[in-house]
Order: sequence, then structure tokens, then C-alpha cells
Amino acid sequence: MRDLIQLLPDAIANQIAAGEVVQRPASVVKELMENAIDAQATYIQLIIKDAGKGIIQVIDNGSGMSETDARMCFERHATSKIRKAEDLFSIKTMGFRGEAMASIASVAQVELKTRREQDELGTLVRMEASVLKIQESIQHPVGTSITVKNLFYNIPARRNFLKSNPVEIRHILDEFQHVALAHPHIRFSFVQNEQETYQLPAEKLGKRIVDLFGKGYREQLASCEEDTSYVSIKGYVGKPEHAKKTRGEQFFFVNDRYIKNAYLNHAVMSAYERLLPEGAFPFYVLFLSIDPSHIDINVHPTKTEIKFDDERSIYAIVQAAVRKTLSIHNLIPSLDFDTNVNFNIPHTPSGQALANRSGNFSTGSGNNSNKNVQDAWKKLYEGLHDNIQAFEQQAPAIKPLLFEQQNYSSETILQSRANQRETTEFNSTNFQVIQILQKYLALSWSNGLILIDQKRAYQRILYDQFMDHLQRKNGASQQLLFPKLLHISPADQLILEEIKEDLLYLGFQLAQEDGGKYWVKGIPAGLGEEDGQSLLEGILEQVKHEASDLSKHRNEKIAQAMANRSAIRYQQKKLSAEEMNALVEQLFASSNPNSSPNGEQISRALHLQEIINLLN
Repeated sequence: MRDLIQLLPDAIANQIAAGEVVQRPASVVKELMENAIDAQATYIQLIIKDAGKGIIQVIDNGSGMSETDARMCFERHATSKIRKAEDLFSIKTMGFRGEAMASIASVAQVELKTRREQDELGTLVRMEASVLKIQESIQHPVGTSITVKNLFYNIPARRNFLKSNPVEIRHILDEFQHVALAHPHIRFSFVQNEQETYQLPAEKLGKRIVDLFGKGYREQLASCEEDTSYVSIKGYVGKPEHAKKTRGEQFFFVNDRYIKNAYLNHAVMSAYERLLPEGAFPFYVLFLSIDPSHIDINVHPTKTEIKFDDERSIYAIVQAAVRKTLSIHNLIPSLDFDTNVNFNIPHTPSGQALANRSGNFSTGSGNNSNKNVQDAWKKLYEGLHDNIQAFEQQAPAIKPLLFEQQNYSSETILQSRANQRETTEFNSTNFQVIQILQKYLALSWSNGLILIDQKRAYQRILYDQFMDHLQRKNGASQQLLFPKLLHISPADQLILEEIKEDLLYLGFQLAQEDGGKYWVKGIPAGLGEEDGQSLLEGILEQVKHEASDLSKHRNEKIAQAMANRSAIRYQQKKLSAEEMNALVEQLFASSNPNSSPNGEQISRALHLQEIINLLN
């Protein structure tokens, strides 16, 4: 019987490795720029064409390579960074596995030009699908130039999975920003489609942040530093009032390596507790310096995940450092110890507040106090007797029935409403609505009670309206008396340009200026005084967050973002009787009265028998 196990050819093995290392053009950018940093370059230039699908070129003035090294770098597991297994726990370079160049060369056409300072001639190496095509001596300045052409040209299926050009460029920008932030002492330039996007001189970290994200960041930065025997922290955090509705401007670096760590992000967010509005995210760039023996970076091929040997200590130190920074810069409000918030009862004169939380009331000089307590309880039950009488008058007409299904769908409720409309109009006399805690609606109907989440109901109604505007391309615009100036990061500019036409259909009016500035001159009609910048940031965040959800069309993502952001003002709003009735009417006439656009339950129907059972 013939043997079944055999060694894979190098070309196939490299393509398999490329599936982990080279996921998209941004992966190539990351690997090539990190190699340039390891080569001690002081100037790195990135050139991109066709969102990296056509050309990715990285030019540096680093140490260069010998003729042998230029050829060896394309072999699997060929590296100059480690010699033995123990070196994995003392890594100070960006790369170390020796997989990147071999993986890139297996899925693209690669040209490498390099020369060391001590060599008179440089070396040219050309590779295609892991096959050496040319190796010869050439004239070349000191340093290395690597050009990657036609990424995934030999794997059409992988190329078809790449996203649109704006999406791929956004990922490339992210990687460029990570490397540029981590190494402010290095000069960088970024050219895409023969247009210069960035020209960053060697600067200190604060100036590098301003150069990358805009002059508006100069005012919001607060320096953060903490030095312990285990870890040192330095960097900047943003002031709470400058927090945005979009993620993406939160950066952690460990030993100058960009990492993603939800646990440490939670440490920072907890330091901002009660300082940020709901759904807002602060800016921060934090660098952690730690002995390499305390971390393991050999966790994932992208090297953006790191394991700490004492993660809890890191969490506590990061949280304390950020909280200390916010306190030093007077960003945390001081506490008023003269006010006991546990007994802060509005409209109660001093000395007459309730005492003894166990439930016993003060009796000394207490006639006024007891009277106030009794009046408070009476006020709590005001109007309840009238509501009970009204319910009892309708009760004989309602015959309790036992149903196998306890939760009722919107179709059942709509059918009940249709049956009632045959004899009488749908109004407050048939469907009595009351508001609870300015967050929920309680709606009586022929078979019981319906509880409605006010905010989610508005999300559904607004979502249907915005989807209708996008489909009909006829959204009305409300002109702003004073246009708002909007500062957008380069990565978010690409998203904004991609959805700009859809925003126009919704009713937005934008005028672009140089430097990532947009004037918001009009917003969709009916949004009141909604802040244009906050609304657009919410849309951009939603589109980015839902980018991986292929089941949703772009219009659905935009309408969902608009509905979520616009419905915030209804989260705790007192509604008039007319507004409550209109909300109920529009909800049950919507496309899906049961679920919000986010998939959350809007309403819950309680049958009369369920209510009786709760009280017995």
C-alpha cells in the first residue's frame, strides 16, 4: 500500500503560512515597515497604488543587506533576530519569526534592492510565487527598497475577498499610524496614488500626534507618566470633553509594539468613569515599557496580542496612572463632602429630611416630619384610585382566557387593533397609555397590558424613515444657521467619502476643505438641534463596527447608525399624551414592531390572566 504522508512543496507551504501572515495589503505594509525599523532606518517612505493591490513599496535608509542575506531573507524561517528558543523571551525587535518575506513572495511579485554602506554595489532580487527570477548586482543607495506588485495575483480566490479600495486604504492608514506613533524619532512619508498624504518629520511624541491627527488635538492632550519597578508608562490621554463617538483613536504599545488588549482598554475606561457621556470614547496613546521576560509576544502571527505574566498588576498600574493624570489636570470633579447624596431629597427643607434608613421615622419634634412623610406617600398614590376605577369599568368586558402562548406577537396586537377599528377609531379611550420613569410606556389593550421600551420604539420608527429616504433618495434637509466645522481623521475621511452620497440622500449637506475639514451646513430635517459632528461620528463608528457583517447592506448600516444616534434624546424624555399615542400608532405601523434595528426586544405583552397571577 502506498504511503499517504508527504512533505508539501515550499511554494504551497509558504502560501499556507501567508494565509495567517498576509491577510490583506495592510499586513504587507506592517511587515515591511517593521523590517525597516529593525534595520535602524531614520527615514521610511511608504508608496501605495490601487489600495495596495497594485503596488506596495517601502524605501528606507537602514543598514541594508549583503548579497547572501538578500537571497536568504525569502527562505522560510530565515531570520537574524533569534538564534535559540530562549531568545523568544528577550525579543526587542519588531520581527523575529522569519515568515513574512517568504509568505509575501509566495503570493505576489516582489522586487528587492539593497546595499550596505561598506559595499560598492548593491543587490537586486526578484521573486514570483516563491520562485527566484533574477539576482544581480546593481547601483543603489545605502538602505533597502522592497516593491510588492499584484498581491494575490496567483490566488484569485484570496484577491476576491479583498474589500473596496477605501476600506483597504483605511487599514493601511491604521498600520502606518501605529508604526509612526511608536517611533516619533523616525521621519516618515506616505504617498498614495502619487499624492502625498503624510510628511512626518522626526519629532517628540506630542508633536507626532498633532501631525498625524490634526492641530485640534494640541488642546486635548494630557501627559501621562508612571514609573514602577515592574512597568513604566508614558504617553498622553485626552480630556473628557474631547471624547468622540468613534473608536479607533485608542493606542497601546508594549516595548514600542502596537497591541490590542481589551483588558487594558477597560482599565483606561474605568479611570474615566462618570466623566464621559454614554457611547463616548477618549483619545489615548500609552506606551508600556516592561522587561521582555515578563511578556510573551509569540501568541499570534500578527504579533498584536501579548500575554503578561501578571496582567492584574498591569491593569491596576494603568488605571492608577490615567486616574492620576486626570486628577493632576483637574479633569476629575472634586467631591462636595457637605452634601450627603444618599439623603439628597429635592424640595425638602433642611432638618425635615427622612432619617433612619431602617424604616423607623424620627419622633422628636416630629409632627412636621411625620406629616411630610404621610404627604409624600399620598402624593405617590395620587391618581391611582381613578385609574383602578377606570380599569374596573372595562374589566367586565374582558373575559380572562388561558392561552398556551404567553408572549404575543405584533401580528396579534395589530389584529386586535384592526378588530377594534371596525367599530371605533383607535385613540386614547380604547388604548390608554401611561409613561413610566420617562423610559417605558404601558399600554392597555383588549386582552391585557403591553410594555414598550420608549427608546427602542423610536429607533425602529426612525430606522424605517431613514431607510425610506435612502431608497427614495429624497431626504429633506434642515439648514443650519451657523455651519459646524468637522475635523475628521484620515482613516475616517475614507469612510466618509464612501458614504457621502448616502448622507446627501438623508439630508446632510457637507462642504469639504483641505486638511480633513468638513463644514456641516445642513442636517436631516426633524432632528432638532442635534449636533452634526456627534451625529456623523456616530454614523462613522456604526459603519466601522458593522464592517465585518456581510449580511447588512451599507444603507442598512447607515440607517441603523442614524436611528441609534437620533433616538438617544428619547431615552429619558417626558412625552405628552399626543406624543405617546403617535409613538404607539407609528410603532405598530412599522416594518417590525417586535425588534429594534439592533435586534433588541421593543415590547412585551402581558395577558390579563398573567397580571392576575402576579398579584395572587
